[in-house]
Amino acid sequence: MKTKHLSGLQKILVAVSAVMLVVVLFVPLWKILLYAPQYPEGLTLKMYPHKLGGDVEIVNGLNHYIGMKTLHTEDFIEFTVLPYIIAFFALFAIIVLLVNRRGLLNVLFYSFLLFGIVAMVDFYRWEYNYGNDLDPTAPIQVPGMSYTPPLIGYKELLNFQAYSWPDVGGILFFGAGLVLMGAVVLSWIDKRKKRI
Repeated sequence: MKTKHLSGLQKILVAVSAVMLVVVLFVPLWKILLYAPQYPEGLTLKMYPHKLGGDVEIVNGLNHYIGMKTLHTEDFIEFTVLPYIIAFFALFAIIVLLVNRRGLLNVLFYSFLLFGIVAMVDFYRWEYNYGNDLDPTAPIQVPGMSYTPPLIGYKELLNFQAYSWPDVGGILFFGAGLVLMGAVVLSWIDKRKKRI
């Protein structure tokens, strides 16, 4: 007989993902580290679900010279809606536990996966716009130069070394997706065993 209910292990995985997503609301999602001879200790930009943090004012002062727009939390709608979206997925995971249906687990996982892809595309677009939409009257102009930081990894920007990585919240967010994927894979394994 085909079961539509979650197994005990699937319930544990869904519960873990819900807890991880709740924690994501309170910790930084992403960080960009900038190192240069004049800043050997480095500058840090941190992106929380609801705000920018770190050395924002120092980075804004430097960005003025190369014509980049200044960074302000209120300029990004993402910081207004992102906490609600993350809370929605945490609540959705709890609903999956209460309803106890594998089909709803699939809806949760695939919608979470789609949101993760859209979020990364939006983040790249955000970085690209800030790194390429430069003030033509900036004091320092390098023809053909753009200042888009890396989405993930390392990039040299003039005399700065830029590193971009998930922070604690980003790791937990990706982890929640992997945990949900594990719960979905358990359904596939169970179906395959029953066919055999």
